[in-house]
Amino acid sequence: MSQSSIIGAGTVVRGNLEGEGSLEIYGRVEGDVSTTGEVLVGEGGAVLGDVTAAKISVSGAVQGDLRGSEAVLLERGAKVVGDLSAPRVGIANGALVRGSVRTEGEPAPAAKRAAGPGLKPATFAAKPVAKTEPKPPALSRVSEPLEAAAPARPKEKAPERRPPPPVLPSLGKGAKGKKKKDRDE
Repeated sequence: MSQSSIIGAGTVVRGNLEGEGSLEIYGRVEGDVSTTGEVLVGEGGAVLGDVTAAKISVSGAVQGDLRGSEAVLLERGAKVVGDLSAPRVGIANGALVRGSVRTEGEPAPAAKRAAGPGLKPATFAAKPVAKTEPKPPALSRVSEPLEAAAPARPKEKAPERRPPPPVLPSLGKGAKGKKKKDRDE
């Protein structure tokens, strides 16, 4: 069993963290984090710096680059501003990333993957495609004219469209309107 360290909620660590084993962060770390095991940034946890580990799982917030030698997983509610790089990168619905995502390095060996009996990896081979000339659309023959096919309906006259009446301001009872003065005077 590997060693594990926990930074609890309400705890603030200022400075870089380096070590072996796993680290769970539920508080705040202001500095770079580097471990040989797993790093878990839990809900409410925050890291302001780069994180380097074998496997990184984020449910909180990280402002910095994430570099995993095995995997980087962003859970629902994760907020990352920085670049992600690992052989396997997983981003769940509801996780936000602002940065580039690169999958690089050696993926996990095939022996570790769970494969059912009789399952083989799919092989894809390009098949030659025969060139075909486009066919013109087929024209159908109508045995009787269109007018005879459908009974004639009398054309209905469309109602005339008139503009709405103008809106005039109303004056209160007993009020008199002012007359316009001529500009010629």
